[in-house]
Amino acid sequence: MLDLFADTKPWQEPLASGAVILRRFAFDCAPSLLQAIAAVARQSPFRQMVTPGGYTMSVAMTNCGRLGWTTDQHGYLYSPCDPLTGAHWPPLPDAFADLCQQAATAAGYADFQPDACLINRYTPGAKLSLHQDKDEPDLRAPIVSVSLGLPAIFQFGGLRRNDPLKRLLLEHGDIVVWGGNSRLFYHGIQPLKTGYHPLTGDCRYNLTFRQAGKKE
Repeated sequence: MLDLFADTKPWQEPLASGAVILRRFAFDCAPSLLQAIAAVARQSPFRQMVTPGGYTMSVAMTNCGRLGWTTDQHGYLYSPCDPLTGAHWPPLPDAFADLCQQAATAAGYADFQPDACLINRYTPGAKLSLHQDKDEPDLRAPIVSVSLGLPAIFQFGGLRRNDPLKRLLLEHGDIVVWGGNSRLFYHGIQPLKTGYHPLTGDCRYNLTFRQAGKKE
């Protein structure tokens, strides 16, 4: 399926009320996004965070923006500083901010003002279990999630963990945006399959933009 629609313009696929997949929306700007990821990682390296229950996550993570998502023994939180380096998280790169604004507007959320971007790096076998994004104070703001590199199976359910799941293939350049009625829907990523992408090698990267603080 890799770049099957290489000559096709981006298109939209409705996913649920308030949710849409913007297919190939980030395809053309992917090289600049990956350069920005590398720059962020030089300041705040990728790491596998440990959950409050002591579980080491299979996905490697870092952050950029005014706030970054992290964990400690008490739970999950947003912090202005990287606990690994003690410094502030790197600022949101212009390439990230521009793409996020364009995607949010295309999905109907033109006033979205992200202040946090969680960067996930998946290697073969890495996954993200079903969860809700609910650590943000204002749940009216949407989530913008960008896929780069290897394809992955995205699970998108409902407000309850045991609600039926949609399983959708996300490829390089695809963006999922969800908010409104689907803002708290459970979602996750199935274990990444082994493969190779010319821009990312054996990895998949995901950028997840959120409004984690109070809207300015």
